[in-house]
Amino acid sequence: MSVRANIQTLAGWPELYSYVKSQLSDPDGGLTAFNTEEFAVFPGFCDVHVHLREPGFSYKETVATGSYAGAHGGYTDLCAMPNLDPVPDSLTNLAYEQEIIRRDSVVHVHPYGAVTVGQQGETLAELESLAPAVVAFSDDGHGIAREEIMRRAMEVVAGTGKILADHCEDLSLTNGGVIQEGVFAREHGLRGISKESEWKAVARDLQLARETGCRFHVCHVSCKESVEQIRAAKAEGVDVTCETAPHYLLLDTEDLQDDGAFKMNPPLRTKEDRRALLEGLKDGTIDMIATDHAPHSAEEKSKGLRDSAFGITGLETAFSVLYTRLVEEKILTLPQLIDRMAIRPRERFGLSLGKSFTIWNLRAERTIDPESFFSLGHCTPFAGWKVHGRCCLTVCDGRIMYRHA
Repeated sequence: MSVRANIQTLAGWPELYSYVKSQLSDPDGGLTAFNTEEFAVFPGFCDVHVHLREPGFSYKETVATGSYAGAHGGYTDLCAMPNLDPVPDSLTNLAYEQEIIRRDSVVHVHPYGAVTVGQQGETLAELESLAPAVVAFSDDGHGIAREEIMRRAMEVVAGTGKILADHCEDLSLTNGGVIQEGVFAREHGLRGISKESEWKAVARDLQLARETGCRFHVCHVSCKESVEQIRAAKAEGVDVTCETAPHYLLLDTEDLQDDGAFKMNPPLRTKEDRRALLEGLKDGTIDMIATDHAPHSAEEKSKGLRDSAFGITGLETAFSVLYTRLVEEKILTLPQLIDRMAIRPRERFGLSLGKSFTIWNLRAERTIDPESFFSLGHCTPFAGWKVHGRCCLTVCDGRIMYRHA
């Protein structure tokens, strides 16, 4: 049987290409239903920035629900941030998370190690002993305020060969804000967050990366100035990569509503910032797209912009909203989108692909409905969007982890 499904996106992985081709052609393999022209096969997506909330906050999400949400969205590799209880700042604390991952994950989950003890920004975590067991280091959710602590962290992490991924935020400049400063904030009596709180922290960390030689990664880039600084640093040869998220590429302050679904950190920025992010994504300054999947309970997200928790879900909407708004509108090509969602994240973070792939029907039309999510978190600014693309199958290391009914 010849293969009619589009598997050309796998051409860079000859072994995976051959494996998928044989599976689609084998009448006993269970995948022949996908061997038609309406289906496209992609390498499993890789998200280097997710919050799975376990251990410590399982009312928000669990490794089981979060990893299954990932499979539902076409992801086969998830890098889990360390804002947990206990914080994985030592091998003893990391062991709690590792046991849950071994027991409950349905796709590959790679834990981050914390940079500082308790993510408090004061004392370095057990970086050298943690290094072999974690994918990278981060205090995500907490900017590291003290320059001498960040410098020492970069020096130690550089010696391990791992990446230090930073949540670049200067809290002295956030003013206790909840959204981007500007017209909407003033009209609704809300404190605004300046862009300086991000790009000044980016500038400091880029200088430290220059000086220490640390492999540095900037989390959730959201503003024009950060993109410009990272572009310049790359041109100088600084070992830096960065990510942005779908909501920063597709939404800006003109889309704001007084609803917890529009509250995330960093906040949605201006239209000018969004344009700069899109240009950075196209020219390669922005290396990858990560969701910053950050689920909360319904109650925590029901208090409007002023009092809701920061963070939204993203694993189950990312590809469809990006494909519909960027690829179909010819802002990115489909190969570029797959590169930013599956290829570059793996290259930078050293994650193998193996026999992991996802099959999509790109012609399928659907409306994003949070009630269909497998994540415990249902809060998304994309609710009600009409999109193209449905995940029909996700295979992780040769095992079917999700199949659309």
